[in-house]
Amino acid sequence: MYHFVAVTSCQVKGTVFKTDANGALVDISAKSSAYLSVEQACIHRIKHVEEAGIVPGMVEEFVIIGENESDDSLLLSLRMIQYELAWERCRQLQAEDVIVKAKVIGANKGGLVALVEGLRGFVPFSQISSKAAAEELLDKEIPLKFVEVDEEQTKLVLSNRKAVADSQAQLGIGSVVLGVVQSLKPYGAFIDIGGINGLLHVSQISHDRVSDIATVLQPGDTLKVMILSHDRDRGRVSLSTKKLEPTPGDMIRNPKLVFEKAEEMAQTFRQRIAQAEAMARADMLRFQPESGLTLSSEGILGPLGSDLPDDGVDLTVDDVPPAVDL
Repeated sequence: MYHFVAVTSCQVKGTVFKTDANGALVDISAKSSAYLSVEQACIHRIKHVEEAGIVPGMVEEFVIIGENESDDSLLLSLRMIQYELAWERCRQLQAEDVIVKAKVIGANKGGLVALVEGLRGFVPFSQISSKAAAEELLDKEIPLKFVEVDEEQTKLVLSNRKAVADSQAQLGIGSVVLGVVQSLKPYGAFIDIGGINGLLHVSQISHDRVSDIATVLQPGDTLKVMILSHDRDRGRVSLSTKKLEPTPGDMIRNPKLVFEKAEEMAQTFRQRIAQAEAMARADMLRFQPESGLTLSSEGILGPLGSDLPDDGVDLTVDDVPPAVDL
C-alpha cells in the first residue's frame, strides 16, 4: 500500500528498467526513483504490467501523479494519459457520427454497460434494438452510436437503436455486403450483416437445389450476400447468394468464384431492375397521354411525341444506369 501526496501532474519521458508483481521501476533521469503501479499502467484492468507491453527497455511518456511519502519516490501513470486520449477519441467518433462495435461487459436496472475505447459507456434499455434479455447480450459485441460524451461529468451514453437504424438505412436493394453465418435452420441461414440479422432462405442459396444447408454453409463462415429485400417496419432483411452465381450451381461447387464475382453480378442485377423500372414508366406514360409527357429513348421526360418510337422505348441493359453504385 502506497501513501502518497499529490503533486502537480507533468509529463516526463522515462525508461522502464525493472518490473515486479506490483508494477515497474522507471528511470526518468531524476534524483528520486519513479514507480509505475500495475493499477496505473493501463486503462484496462491487468494483473501484471507486462500484459500492457511494459517490459524493461521500453521508453514511454509518463505522467507524474504524486510522491510516495515513505521513500520520496515519484509515482507515475500511463492510465491517465490513455484516459485522456480515450475521451478525445470518443469525442472525435461522435463528431464523425460513426458506428462502433463495443463489447457488453455488464448490466443494471437501467441498461447495459459497454466498453468503448477502454471507457465504460452506458446503453439505456430504451436505446437497445434487440429484444434479447440483458444476460443474453453479455460478452457480445453490439453496434453503437454516441449520444453523449461528457468527460467532466464522466458520462458516456450510447445507442444501439440508432446504430442499427443507420445501418439498415444503408441497405439498398441489390447491394453486396459482407456477412457471418450465425445459425442454420431447415429453411435457411441467419446471417449477421453488421449487427443486423438477415435471412438467406434455402431457395436463395443457389440455382441448384440445396437439400442440406450444412453441406454449403457452417456457423462462423464469412461470405458475401446481396440484399434482396428490406422490410424496415418489420426489421426483416432477405438475402441471396443465388443472384450472385456466374453460372447456376457455383455456390455449391465454387463459392470462392461467387464471392470474387459478387459485385459484378450484383451490378447486372441492379441494371435489370433499373431497366424494368424504366420500361414500366414508359408503359404507364404511353397509356396516359393526358399527362402530356412521354419518356424519350434517353429516359428523359418530354412533351408527347417528342422522340418516343411507336413501338415503345427501346432500351438495352447498357443504356440504363445502375440503381445503386457500389
